[in-house]
Amino acid sequence: MTRKYTFFVHMNATKEWLSMSREERGQYFDKIQSNIFSNYPSVSVRLYDAEAFTTKCSDIAVYETENIQDYYFLIEALRDTEIYTVPYFEIVDIFPAIEDGFAEYESSVGTSA
Repeated sequence: MTRKYTFFVHMNATKEWLSMSREERGQYFDKIQSNIFSNYPSVSVRLYDAEAFTTKCSDIAVYETENIQDYYFLIEALRDTEIYTVPYFEIVDIFPAIEDGFAEYESSVGTSA
């Protein structure tokens, strides 16, 4: 059974990010995609806007991978960018999860899912 790890990263956009034009934000994100995300093709990234629905965070990044080291290295690479150094975003919380972890457990103890 292949184990897929998922990380739900809750973030808040800072005034430094929001003060940039939408075009500047798009260009910056394109740069991050080509300079960092592309180095870790085993990690998929999906981005969600949440600010209209909650006060807990403005954005959620969902990272999925079977290679936890690639996820870790991707986050380390992001930490060296303006995303976290200016910062453009502040991390509120990270929720790690294992997709269908219960099924893997049940299989290991001989219980059918």
